[in-house]
Amino acid sequence: MPRPVKCRKVCHFPNVLEFLPADDTEKKAPIVLTVDEYETIRLLDKKGYSQEQCAVSMQIARTTVQRIYEIARKKIADALIDGHPLRIEGGDFRICDGQSSNCSFGGCYKQEIYKKYAAEKGEGIMRIAVTYENGQIFQHFGHTETFKIYDVEEGKVVHSEVVDTNGSGHGALAGVLNALNADVLICGGIGGGAQTALAAAGIKLFGGVSGDADKAVEAFINKTLDYNPDVKCSHHEHSHGEGHTCGEHGCGSHSCH
Repeated sequence: MPRPVKCRKVCHFPNVLEFLPADDTEKKAPIVLTVDEYETIRLLDKKGYSQEQCAVSMQIARTTVQRIYEIARKKIADALIDGHPLRIEGGDFRICDGQSSNCSFGGCYKQEIYKKYAAEKGEGIMRIAVTYENGQIFQHFGHTETFKIYDVEEGKVVHSEVVDTNGSGHGALAGVLNALNADVLICGGIGGGAQTALAAAGIKLFGGVSGDADKAVEAFINKTLDYNPDVKCSHHEHSHGEGHTCGEHGCGSHSCH
């Protein structure tokens, strides 16, 4: 029997999930780059890691890194040379939650968060995270500098606290929420890559929400929160449609969990 595939740890989920040729008139079939293949490109080509360091970071064998990297480079070359769309999705991976002692080779902020908040959350507690600024729901998830977390037990907030993201951006923020052991995220605009990362981490998303953060959490608890299940976000454009009743929308989790 073939050996089971080991989940690869991914610290930064891609923020942009699709790249299209400027002249897309031929409508060629997209080439799919998996998230773990993307991570090898990020670590080896962007961060300058050796294959050994990449293997430690992703918690897989060096030979596995070499194989994944070769496949990823071939896919990118085919997309660039033959003019195919490139799409990033799928793969055997798990989002970093700060539990690894060798994350990022220089200290990982998610480790500090995990050590504190994973231990403090008791059984029966739902942890809600809200993108936060000056009491309001911050509207750009990828630029969030602070989350306010609320621990809810038996329909009541029993603890709340503001947590600094320490400059984490876009792809790393899902890992921060994972390290916080968050169950739910309430936010304003959020991009497709971040939404996919949250789903992979098993965190339910309620986007397209604005206004007072505390009141939004109260509405969520009372199942009266208006949110947009089809929320979209880009650097220049946000689409916030009609409200949606809380409790009917949730995101799935990745098979590696």
